[in-house]
Amino acid sequence: MYFIFGRKTIAFVLTAALLMGAVLFAGNELRTVQTTAAASDWGLSFGSEGEVPRGNVGEDELKKLNALYVGDTSKKVLYLTFDAGYENGYTPHILDVLKKHNVKATFFLVGNYIKTAPDIVKRMVSEGHTVGNHTFTHPDMSSITDKDSFYKELNDLSELYKETVGSEMTRLYRPPQGKFSTDNLLAAKELGYKTVFWSLAYADWNNDDQPTKEQAFSKLIPRTHNGAVILLHSTSKTNSEILDELLTKWEEMGYTFDKPENIT
Repeated sequence: MYFIFGRKTIAFVLTAALLMGAVLFAGNELRTVQTTAAASDWGLSFGSEGEVPRGNVGEDELKKLNALYVGDTSKKVLYLTFDAGYENGYTPHILDVLKKHNVKATFFLVGNYIKTAPDIVKRMVSEGHTVGNHTFTHPDMSSITDKDSFYKELNDLSELYKETVGSEMTRLYRPPQGKFSTDNLLAAKELGYKTVFWSLAYADWNNDDQPTKEQAFSKLIPRTHNGAVILLHSTSKTNSEILDELLTKWEEMGYTFDKPENIT
């Protein structure tokens, strides 16, 4: 996934990004990124420890587009999701840990994953997890302006899932890299999809630069909040190694787990 790094934030995108561009901080460097009213990258700004972050699109506006980034913030509930474009050897262990904790997760998968790891996909489903739509080829969906081409990315993936698993895919959609446009979200809504962004994540996707356990916990635990939609990558060695302890910690903090399709 794509994040914008600053000294104290995982991702920080000003709300004005949807209107006239975004001012982004990367280390000590100030950058201006031109955007349009219709297209943007999903971004978060964080406040105090444990507070719900603000998205660069408000909850009310997202609801109109059948999209969300956070669940019920009045309850100590978390929504655990994983993104995966390929199988890196860690998912079987991740599934073992989820089973140990009786936690049901949502896996947003692309066509390559379902083609190359069908048995793992079937195991996800048989153990009560949800498989969501991360598109067939993982393109920048915000650059796709033709509605039929947009539909094809989602439909090809859902058809492959049905051929592989034998049942219809749950209509949850996560835009690759968090790149989206208003037209995208409306098109997904027309297909009956709920778009699921996230309110908690960290830099776990680079296989050549995996965070340490300490780095992972320092990012995830302080920013855990009621209703958090958590994005992890199942390709991450670190995630595989820390998941048991991480789930235990969240449970000790009083959190329970649900799935995004149950967010109203």
